[in-house]
Amino acid sequence: QQGSSSSSSLSPQQQRRRASTNNNNNMLLFSTNKKAVFLLGIVCAVLISALVKQNNFIFDVMDANHQYDRNDLYRDAPQPLEEIRKPKKTPVVTTKQNMQDFLEQRQKRRKALLEESSSKTKNKKPKKRHYKPLNIILFYADDWRFDTLGAAGNAVVKTPVLDRMAAEGVRFTENCVTTSICWISRATLYTGMYLARHKFEMLGAGRTVDGQPMGWEPLKNETIYALLKHHAGYHVGHAGKLGLWTDIDNHKNMDYFVNEDTWHYQEINGKLWHITEKNTHDAMNFLRARPRTKPFFLNVGYFATHAVDNNPLQYQPQNTSMSMYANDTIPIPLTADAYGKMPYFFGPFNEGRSRWKWR
Repeated sequence: QQGSSSSSSLSPQQQRRRASTNNNNNMLLFSTNKKAVFLLGIVCAVLISALVKQNNFIFDVMDANHQYDRNDLYRDAPQPLEEIRKPKKTPVVTTKQNMQDFLEQRQKRRKALLEESSSKTKNKKPKKRHYKPLNIILFYADDWRFDTLGAAGNAVVKTPVLDRMAAEGVRFTENCVTTSICWISRATLYTGMYLARHKFEMLGAGRTVDGQPMGWEPLKNETIYALLKHHAGYHVGHAGKLGLWTDIDNHKNMDYFVNEDTWHYQEINGKLWHITEKNTHDAMNFLRARPRTKPFFLNVGYFATHAVDNNPLQYQPQNTSMSMYANDTIPIPLTADAYGKMPYFFGPFNEGRSRWKWR
């Protein structure tokens, strides 16, 4: 009200002077703001130009399939390309035609550099890796139950050397046989076949067809001995129990062959041997005499864990092992009377029942 009353109290001439002064002030303010905006634009343009020149700024350019940047030139190159690594000014793409030309030029340059790099490496022959074949010693003991080993948790049997081997190597706990008879398992080991394939049902005779024993039916040149000797270049040996009672071209497919089984103690050349000592002695002879220029395979078939059938002293350990069991009492197994509860086919004529009585 005061402003309106004061302005209304002015004369018309005074009012025109005030209006003219306000218009001049507004024009001056507008002009000042316009100059400030113009100067700010010039400063921004100078800063951007300086950044582009100083940092060699490269705009990323995208087409429909790929995004191109500085690293694309040498990302897939098989070796460092010094020419690419030198900083180069990249033109700023401003139009669609310039963008197309820029992409084509860069693609051609990249292709040329890759071809040049591949031509340099094309004549270089790749280095051949030579793998030295493993030497193999297979300890194959007879008629063990799955836990007849100290490392397997047996509380009675002491096997310190094998326990150490198990601790330092790998112990296979899921291995099993399809037919738990010694010669059938050995035929499976030598051939890699189940009983249904190798058909070696009876010791020394194989299966019977029309009343005739078929003998050893698998190919003798495809046993583990023959394959390692003739195809893999191994020096092949066997010491201990072969356990087939038939010939599988032993002397043709093995460089060393000593077959020992069916006894625990025997006098040889005036010396009393335990069969474990003899098996080990024969194995050491092979290792000492083998050629050092070839890998070797040796199967050591220890017999002593197999009973000597029809002998009251079926299990006779080495004298050197007796002290380990001097104060031990072997417990009677919980299944001692189990045969009385077995089906009829486990009668006196059954081989398992016969061996149970002996042992």
